[in-house]
Amino acid sequence: MSEDRYLTFALGKGRLATKTLALLEEIGITCEEMKDKNSRRLIFVNEEKKLRFFLSKGPDVPTYVEYGAADIGVVGKDTILEENRRVYEVLDLGFGKCRMCVCGPASAKELLLHHERIRVATKYPVIAKEYFYNKKHQTVDIIKLNGSVELGPIVGLSDVIVDIVETGSTLKENGLQVLEEICPLSARMIVNQVSMQMETERIRHLIAQIRELL
Repeated sequence: MSEDRYLTFALGKGRLATKTLALLEEIGITCEEMKDKNSRRLIFVNEEKKLRFFLSKGPDVPTYVEYGAADIGVVGKDTILEENRRVYEVLDLGFGKCRMCVCGPASAKELLLHHERIRVATKYPVIAKEYFYNKKHQTVDIIKLNGSVELGPIVGLSDVIVDIVETGSTLKENGLQVLEEICPLSARMIVNQVSMQMETERIRHLIAQIRELL
């Protein structure tokens, strides 16, 4: 590919983007424009290194990467699993660590042990379905929620929930606990499949630099 081509990064908004930019700065990649909190711009450019950056909602990052609107994305493993897009996952960045778990009241342990048909409330229906149907071989009714899923078992909407657990303090405060762990999560770097072939050298060099830091 020609040297004139920009490599484009899609970053999940919030803490993920802040930590990613700090990481990139350590390997000499900066984007001063992005530090201006009042900027209304949507795309930020580093002309010297031919790089472009934009921020998007987490779930959209794998979409931008799959369709080639971004060459590289940084997003949580939960989003990669839930969105299930055709992208290469190339690096575990090691920050944003947490776990995807099945949680509920202690009494729900029995329902999980005996593979009973239960109701599961979650923001992550794809992950929940994959876990219960393909790993546990347990039939469940999955209820998609967008807000505080902890409410599910408390108000009797569901028996358990599938959600991200960082410290577990919210669960504890609401009389819930981790019943089963599905998988560990953290921030990951993903790459568009075509970009990986066309820009192999640039992308591999970038990955190697970051890997050395980590």
